[in-house]
Amino acid sequence: MTGSPDTPERGELLQRLVEAAVWAPSAHDTRPWWFDTHGETVTLHADTERRLNVVDPHGREMLISCGAALFTLRLAVRRLGRRPEVRMGSDPERPGLIADVSLGQPQPVSDDERQMCEQIERRRTHLGGFRACALPVGLLQDLRAHACAEHVSLRIVADPRVRVALAALSDAAEQMQRMDPAYVAEVARWAPPPGSDQLDGVHEEAPPRDPDDTEPHVAERDFARGQGWGMTGGEPREATGVVALLTTAGDGRTDWLRAGQALQRVLLRAAEDDVSAAFHTQVLEVPELREFIRTRFCDATYPQMIMRLGAADDEFAGARRSAADIVADDL
Repeated sequence: MTGSPDTPERGELLQRLVEAAVWAPSAHDTRPWWFDTHGETVTLHADTERRLNVVDPHGREMLISCGAALFTLRLAVRRLGRRPEVRMGSDPERPGLIADVSLGQPQPVSDDERQMCEQIERRRTHLGGFRACALPVGLLQDLRAHACAEHVSLRIVADPRVRVALAALSDAAEQMQRMDPAYVAEVARWAPPPGSDQLDGVHEEAPPRDPDDTEPHVAERDFARGQGWGMTGGEPREATGVVALLTTAGDGRTDWLRAGQALQRVLLRAAEDDVSAAFHTQVLEVPELREFIRTRFCDATYPQMIMRLGAADDEFAGARRSAADIVADDL
């Protein structure tokens, strides 16, 4: 830890904040962040060495991931009964600086905040189809409100033709990326081999993929063939769930961080009703296809995440980098 010495009590509080933040979702399970602490402040940094240069050349997905960690930090401060004071980073000499999150004045925790806090370690990434059951009444309206609170829109895809189109575009993006040797090599680097103790990427404990698939196993990619989207012949064995797009008015650093905060907020609220999300990122990683989706399906706003929401039988909980691994010095 940098800065002046802290009391054990203060150090314990800061460690609890960091330990909560590591449960945030991240693109391709890269967990591209690290933390610094000083006084009563936790500083969140983007770990640019963990950015996927082929898949994410501009760092959009990296910053969405950091935004999710930032919201988790904010919520963890609320769990302590304090008001989070957030100062967004703006230092040209430290482009990876995201934000300082400090312990502000005491403030009672609301019931909604308390319920979301309880989901931080319970929320899981889902890899597959969903049970054929409706979402709880009023949930989608709540999720839209939570996204709006972060200045982000959650668009529910009600038209089945649009769902099929998004599935087809996802499949096209998948095939385009697999034709790129640099992409294949990058994905393989983030797919730990059996028995690996690597604390990122999708591990062998993840649900099985197609046994005929010889490509590296990365969770988001396994949906591109149409499973769960209603594209296969006959009745699907698993339901699609509700398809949604997270969109922003702009497409810069601030928008990406807002999208990540909204994403985590939506996921935690959904988890309260045992609803999980399956992410689809590949189509948004191909600029031409992302632009097509923006103009045709998003009213010219910028899509930052495509996901399916539903009740899952199985969810994947990957190993997580410990707090000690992502803090500049020991707390």
